[in-house]
Amino acid sequence: MAVPIYDNHVHLNPEGRNVEALRVFEAAGGTGLTLVTLPYREVPISSGEDFLRSFRITLSLAERGRDATGLRINVAVGPYPVLIISLAENYGLERAERIMAEGMEAAARLVSEGKADAIGEVGRPHFPVAREISEASDRVLMRGMELARDIGCPVIIHSESEPSTYGDLRRMADAVGLDPGRVVKHSSGPLVTESETLGIVPSIPASRSTTREALAKGNRFMLETDYIDDPGNASAVMSINTVPKRIKAMRASGEMSDEDAHRICGEIPQRLYDFR
Repeated sequence: MAVPIYDNHVHLNPEGRNVEALRVFEAAGGTGLTLVTLPYREVPISSGEDFLRSFRITLSLAERGRDATGLRINVAVGPYPVLIISLAENYGLERAERIMAEGMEAAARLVSEGKADAIGEVGRPHFPVAREISEASDRVLMRGMELARDIGCPVIIHSESEPSTYGDLRRMADAVGLDPGRVVKHSSGPLVTESETLGIVPSIPASRSTTREALAKGNRFMLETDYIDDPGNASAVMSINTVPKRIKAMRASGEMSDEDAHRICGEIPQRLYDFR
């Protein structure tokens, strides 16, 4: 059986390489990925309807990718959490929270309609912010978790990575009755065991050292690059072919077994995204 190679966090830019980047990923051995929406310059956000316009760009990029490659492309849509800061500056925090919640509702509708496969990346800013911003972000995230609970879909979390983070996320999931196994922590550290992540699924940057440290504990994680497809900043994150290269190199060295690769790149993504 062929070994799957899955990147759980990829962004594409309408002005970037987009489909060509996916061809590079596939040529390197990639078989599937999660395409995650980001704010697009051409769609300034001032309402929930603006979020929907932005999400449709992501859906269009995914469709183009499927037409041009044989990749399995799962799509995650949601209000990017850092946007609440500029929205609060422009409209006040109360309206900003309402706009973010409307974006969460729009994302959930697309998942319910079968057009997207996850709500994400959502959560809270990954850097220190005012307490009222953090609290509003948590309320928006909990609304997203409620919607995910009702649909049965995954939620991909963008947040800080502090010792308390997994505990915070587990408490929020429990408060709304969401299975923690449906919560994915994007850009996680090499935390793998159930006791470390409290049942939440870690998605780990595919650096050599982080992957090696995670594998020393087990294979309950996914790998990601957070590729951003920014033509003006090509070195900002890992290249699009990093996960295929990492999987192949670690299998060749014996650091990763075929069983590990099937769990990381096959079983876990399939369980998350094939929820219908």
